[in-house]
Amino acid sequence: MPRRAPRTVLDRLRTPSGIPGFLKTASVCALIAGLLSPLAPAAASETATAQATAAANDHCGNQCSDILPPGQNGNATLAQILLNQAFGTQPEHAEDQLGPYADLAKGYPALTNDKINTFFHDASFGVPADQVASTVKPAGRGDVTIVRDKKTGVPHITGTTRYGTEFGAGYAAAQDRLWLMDVFRHVGRGQLTSFAGGAPSNQGLEQQFWRHAPYTEADLQAQIDNAVATNGERGQQALADAKAYLDGINSYIDASDSGRSFPGEYVLTGHKDSVTNAGTIEHFKITDLVALASVIGALFGSGGGGEVNNALSLLAAQEKYGVTEGTKVWESFRMRNDPEAVLTQREGSFPYGTKPADPQGAALPDAGSVKPEPLVYDRTGSATAAGATGASGAAAKAATSSAKRGMSNALVVSGKHTASGHPVAVFGPQTGYFAPQLLLLQEIQGPGISARGASFAGLSMYVELGRGQDYAWSATTSGQDIIDSYAVELCQDDYHYLYRGTCTPMEKIERKNAWKPTVADGTAAGSYTMRVWRTKYGPVEYRATVGGKRVAYTTLRSSFMHEADSIIGFQMLNDPDYVKGPDSFQKAVQHINYTFNWFYADSEHTAYYNSGDNPVRATGVDAEFPAWARPAYEWRGWNPATNTADYTPPSAHPHSTDQDYYVSWNNKQARDYTTAPWGNGSVHRGNLLEDRVKKLVQQGGVTRAALVKAMADAGLADLRAEDVLPELLKVVNSSPVTDPAAAAAVTKLQTWVANGAKRTETAAGSKKYADADAIRVLDAWWPLLVKAEFEPGLGSGLYDAMTANLPVDESPSAAHGPTGSHAGSSFQYGWWSYVDKDLRAVLGEQVKGPLARKYCGDGSLGACRDTLVSTLKEAAGRTAAQVYPGDDVCAAGDQWCADSINHRTLGGIKHGKISWQNRPTYQQVVEFTSHR
Repeated sequence: MPRRAPRTVLDRLRTPSGIPGFLKTASVCALIAGLLSPLAPAAASETATAQATAAANDHCGNQCSDILPPGQNGNATLAQILLNQAFGTQPEHAEDQLGPYADLAKGYPALTNDKINTFFHDASFGVPADQVASTVKPAGRGDVTIVRDKKTGVPHITGTTRYGTEFGAGYAAAQDRLWLMDVFRHVGRGQLTSFAGGAPSNQGLEQQFWRHAPYTEADLQAQIDNAVATNGERGQQALADAKAYLDGINSYIDASDSGRSFPGEYVLTGHKDSVTNAGTIEHFKITDLVALASVIGALFGSGGGGEVNNALSLLAAQEKYGVTEGTKVWESFRMRNDPEAVLTQREGSFPYGTKPADPQGAALPDAGSVKPEPLVYDRTGSATAAGATGASGAAAKAATSSAKRGMSNALVVSGKHTASGHPVAVFGPQTGYFAPQLLLLQEIQGPGISARGASFAGLSMYVELGRGQDYAWSATTSGQDIIDSYAVELCQDDYHYLYRGTCTPMEKIERKNAWKPTVADGTAAGSYTMRVWRTKYGPVEYRATVGGKRVAYTTLRSSFMHEADSIIGFQMLNDPDYVKGPDSFQKAVQHINYTFNWFYADSEHTAYYNSGDNPVRATGVDAEFPAWARPAYEWRGWNPATNTADYTPPSAHPHSTDQDYYVSWNNKQARDYTTAPWGNGSVHRGNLLEDRVKKLVQQGGVTRAALVKAMADAGLADLRAEDVLPELLKVVNSSPVTDPAAAAAVTKLQTWVANGAKRTETAAGSKKYADADAIRVLDAWWPLLVKAEFEPGLGSGLYDAMTANLPVDESPSAAHGPTGSHAGSSFQYGWWSYVDKDLRAVLGEQVKGPLARKYCGDGSLGACRDTLVSTLKEAAGRTAAQVYPGDDVCAAGDQWCADSINHRTLGGIKHGKISWQNRPTYQQVVEFTSHR
């Protein structure tokens, strides 16, 4: 069956089928001409002084650069959308960062410092006078100016008052991302289908996130009230900033409505009339910001979960091998603290989530009793179709897995090892590829704020990842476990539970959604109700029995009801009077309760800190499995009314200053610090960075160009080919390979490894891979060899349970990985450590932290070799069309296209595919030359 790329919101954008040649008729061309009504540019007054002030506070010495594809402009009028759909034309600045970003894949080998801005853009403060494209005073205000540069259209917001500065930030955000912001406030509220259409992908998206954060309007407001009340003057300032930001957004909504320059998606989804201008674009309110934050937190900063799946795989292992041996097998695959894992912080020990010596309170389900809690009820119309129910299943799986999106990487080198003596950093978040992009770029200069960088659309009152006057910062997803599952005993019926001895009703939270066809989404009319049952221990996720007792498994997250709290940390990061060095940086990010690794560089120092509200668990409770919902096993100091608890102190979080270098690609943070996702073992994509940066540091004289080259080279590497294929070939070649097909495949694979094991084009734009046959063979071989290596020893039941915890593969073309296909990010989740450790054990090599048993060939080298050779022969016989079966984006057999990055449309503008790279979406290259 052909793979289908995920389709979200307006992927299905099309013209009315009842009008032949709709987009090519003279009448539509006339319509387009009439709709083209750009805002008149304002006079560029007072710009030079403001820009000069910003430049004077810039200590980067023209050595800060950044990039964020496809482009800054994420809004398009109806006319621009129609032109894009008909002729592929792009609105100004909609994709002018896509080309330089894509070109690095073939341009990096010859990179020098003076060529960096061929592939990135200058991220200095201010805009030179001859590069000013426009100057706007939003709503005629005298206290804020928005200057956009000619090259990228990035807004440079300068305010003389705090209110005006934040008003300008909101106005500029709406100019660039209004439609996207509207989409995601509806995603966060679980109302996407009613707003943008009932496509199955939209159903799945709202279900995934609303399951994670099923909030009422009162819940959203309570989060704001709490964040303000518990943070003193900074809390009050954050509230004032948010209100000013909202005023700016809403001012732009009014201006674009009256000027008829609003995003054309509002017409195509039926919210506005293109002729009469009837209809409404709803103003934003402060609770929308929390709804938006809940989506971003769920995507990138919420580690943990999966305890019920862990329990099921443990029970399967114990059934297969007995309790003692089965537990050993399970622990060896879990790799909580693998001694061969690549570490971000190489010194010290930071115990968290470790296996208790005397486990207490575990509530493992009875065999066969676990049933997922339904989310969707009362389906009507198109909501009953197979595609809709399939999307619901996929959403549920994504929401309950511990294999959440990680992504993002960082390479930071201390000044002790650089050519200039100043630290160098190349870092950024890997947030996927969307059109328009989830992030936007901006510079904000005003009282108490001085920063440039990226922010999530709709939350850009502060720069969230970027640079200040003399420092830069970034983050990667860390994934430590802040989510626990509790077994609440049921009483009376299925909707009452025992809370500290009292039979207590569950709280029913519902969201009713209905949709009808629009031009953007022709999905037939339908409706459903999403229903979540909440307890004091969090929302119900599963039903089961434990020792014959009826229970509901709930999910309790330390950031639940606290998505708004992190605003204080971001406020501090933007404040030049607060962040003055690594210590104050670390203190700032301690206020961020999302699970992130934070990195810092200035002209003298580097620093690292792992953030998140890590709950202090009761002695003996194993965070890997569900625990009984009883006081003895609750988080210490837990207050269910506020969902607060005792948290591990900052000193217990991995943190460091001036380590010789840091690398992070969602790998293990430090010794004894357990992360929720499985597979942090001997082979991880973090090794691709570690190996390259370690070599650079050993050589000394590291430059910005050298560090970019290391990142780019790792971003084209096939992790399996670089770090596991040599072991596979060692086993295969332990005896002569006599089968012609297998021997030919071995030769191709050996040549590919010798060439660097990259997935790279023969030449820029060729859309053909060098070593294409070898890549095809490995893509076909990997799932075959893993199954043949492990399933006979594990048995089908345990093998299936283990693959539910950790997918077998995540190659660029794999549609079954957590990130889907055409998403860029690859090789985060897979069985590469298992294969590596098992083969080394079979070969008789030293393995630290080995698997509990040998699996390949049951430990026999000859039998293992036979297994690998037979599966290799099968893989070699598979055609390109079989390995790459095609989808909505690519024809069957098109290998390059199957890997390619495709910006998933969240609006009406589409972009062309680019060659695969495994790198951050937004990326900075920084080297400060001085300090305040």
